[in-house]
Amino acid sequence: MPLVNHSGLPAFGRLAGEGQDVLAAEYAAHQDIRELHIGLLNTMPDAAMEATERQFFRLVGMSNLIAQFHMHVFTLDSMPRGARARAHIDAYYDRFDDLRHDGLDALIMTGANPQAERLEDEPFWDGLREVVAWAQDNVTSVLCSCLASHAILQFRYGIERRPLGFKRWGVYDHVVTRPHHPLVSNLNSRFDVPHSRYNQVDREQLTQRGLQILAESAEAGVHLATSPDGFRFVFFQGHPEYDAISLLKEYRREVSNWYHGKRPEYPPFPQNYLRPQAKAILNEYRMRLEQARTDGGVLPEFPEQLLVPMMPNTWRDTAKGLVNNWLGKVYQVTHAERSRPFMDGIDPENPLGL
Repeated sequence: MPLVNHSGLPAFGRLAGEGQDVLAAEYAAHQDIRELHIGLLNTMPDAAMEATERQFFRLVGMSNLIAQFHMHVFTLDSMPRGARARAHIDAYYDRFDDLRHDGLDALIMTGANPQAERLEDEPFWDGLREVVAWAQDNVTSVLCSCLASHAILQFRYGIERRPLGFKRWGVYDHVVTRPHHPLVSNLNSRFDVPHSRYNQVDREQLTQRGLQILAESAEAGVHLATSPDGFRFVFFQGHPEYDAISLLKEYRREVSNWYHGKRPEYPPFPQNYLRPQAKAILNEYRMRLEQARTDGGVLPEFPEQLLVPMMPNTWRDTAKGLVNNWLGKVYQVTHAERSRPFMDGIDPENPLGL
C-alpha cells in the first residue's frame, strides 16, 4: 500500500522513481483508508542519512496492508551534523516534541556509526533514552536496528554487548527459531541477512532476561529478538534494510581509509557477498591502489559501475515480509485501541496473546 508524501522529503521522489507507490498528501486526504503514523528516528551519520530514510521507507511501503503510511522522520539534537545535513533536517524532519504531542502508532530506530567504546559515551545515549522512555508507554511497538538495539538492551534489560575483536561483516544464513510467532509467520524458514558490526549480544544473554529469539545464524549469532511480551520492542542485530550495494559502499569506504592511513590493514571482503568475478575486479583494483600508494599518486577511481550489476540481494523479500507482519500487528492493536468494543480480551501487556 502507498506511502503518503506529506512532507516533500526528497526520499519520496526517489522512491516514486523506482516504481514505489507514493501518494500526494492532497490526494490521500480524499481516500477513506486508515492511516498509520510511523516515526523513524534517524541517527545515522550524514553520508548515510538519506539512504537510510529510503531503505526503511521502502520496506514500509512494500507492506500489503490496506493503510496509508505517514512517515515522520526525526533525529537527536546531540548528533553531530554538517551544514548540508542540518539544512536537510531543518527542511524536512519533524521535532520530537511535536511527535510526542501528536502521537505515533509505531516507531523505527536506526543504528549509528559507533564512536565510543562504551555506549553510555555515545552522543545519542541520553536522547535515545528519552525517546524510549516516552515510546514504551505511548507507542504500540518499537523496531530497533543494530546499535540502537544494543543501547536499548543495555539500559532496559542490563544486557551489555561484547566486543568481537573484528568486524562481523557480510551476508549470513539464518533460521527461524520460533516459526509460530506472528512476526515470522509465513517467512522462509531459512533466509539471508547482512550484518556489519564490531560488537555482539549473544543468545544466552537474551534468554536469561526472558527475551524471545525469533531468528539466528550459526555464524553471525542472533539477528531477530523481541521483548518478553513478544511485540513491544523488536530488535534487529543485522541490517535487513540494506540495499544490494550497501556493503559494497562500506567496503569502498574501508579501502579509502586504508589508502589514507586511517586503518592499518587492507580490508577483507565482506563474507558470503561477492561473486568470483567481483572479487577478481577488486583484486585488480587493489594492485592499482598499492602501486599508486607507493608512488604517492592520487586514489584511483573505484570500479563501482562495473560492480553494481553483480551485487546480489538475497534478503529483501524476507525483510519485506517481516516488516509487513510487524505493521499488520501494529494495525490490529491500534485498531482495537481506537475501537473500544474490540478491546475485550486484549491484554495490553501481551497484545499478541503469546
